[in-house]
Amino acid sequence: MNAPASPIRTREARPLGTAGGRWLVATLSGLVAALILGSIAVGYATVDLPAAFADLVAGRTSLPALVLWELRIPRALLGGLVGFSLGLTGAVLQGYLRNPLADPGVLGISSAAALGAVATFYGGLAASLSLALPLGGIAGAAVAAFALNLLAARGSGTLGLILAGVGLSSLAGALTALALNLSPNPYAALEIVFWLMGSLADRSMDHVVLCLPLMALGWGLMLSTGRALDALVLGEDTATSLGFGLVSVRLRIVTGAALAVGSGVAVSGAIGFVGLVVPHLVRPVVGGRPGAGLLPSGLAGAALVLGADILVRLLPTRPELKLGVVTALVGAPFLVGLLWHDRTRR
Repeated sequence: MNAPASPIRTREARPLGTAGGRWLVATLSGLVAALILGSIAVGYATVDLPAAFADLVAGRTSLPALVLWELRIPRALLGGLVGFSLGLTGAVLQGYLRNPLADPGVLGISSAAALGAVATFYGGLAASLSLALPLGGIAGAAVAAFALNLLAARGSGTLGLILAGVGLSSLAGALTALALNLSPNPYAALEIVFWLMGSLADRSMDHVVLCLPLMALGWGLMLSTGRALDALVLGEDTATSLGFGLVSVRLRIVTGAALAVGSGVAVSGAIGFVGLVVPHLVRPVVGGRPGAGLLPSGLAGAALVLGADILVRLLPTRPELKLGVVTALVGAPFLVGLLWHDRTRR
């Protein structure tokens, strides 16, 4: 009697160790590098990039060099970092929860980070300290991660983690609405609303230095769960029998998502649909192994955010559209079309 085929390997699967998988990673890496250069080149003012780079390398404080270092390079780097975090986290959560509709907001970390940032607006700290806004966002994400890790450490299952995330998201959303409602200054409330829409404008290298170490640690934790996610395709009992500690996996996923997404929301605001849509783009190429789609999803997320950020600067609207608005306008119809195509193919 033949053993049943494992659902981990499907007909369409292309593990990253194969030529197809390496080609995908190399292609996406090249695309991200090209978009970073494109992001540096695009702006409202014309800048002589070769001269600006030459001044920057030589240490000359010319206006083109300042524009390059203070505005364009940080914006391009943050676009790649935030996009990678959202894409990777979306792929990890969809693999762990075994739900194609999971995204970085399902654990409530994004909402908690937004609440922490809004609290700095409401308390007036954002006006007195330049990095108060991202620090408040990181603090909000840390509180949410601590609560979720307590739940995960107690051995709560996947359903309990989802319910806790929904509860945290609802509570954070309600408290954010309360802050808007009670804001004594209508201009401050408007500034909060604009920040919540998500943007990479007017960010500096200080924001990059603040979020990069946290994101890198979060990426490492989530990427380390790749083999466990492949085993979870067979079910939690089977994954446990194969030697994967589910409590450890949950802790790494929750902590990694909090570090990566929390710090991303802290510096850019809320940018939706990237973590939801990107894994669906990657999955037909990598097949049925969730672990094989983690790195490509991160790279595809970086490419999507960078491309959208370039688009908001090329559109003839002033002031520029918020990045979160553009990703929602592009991502929502695309997701509906993807689901419709999948339905008709069946």
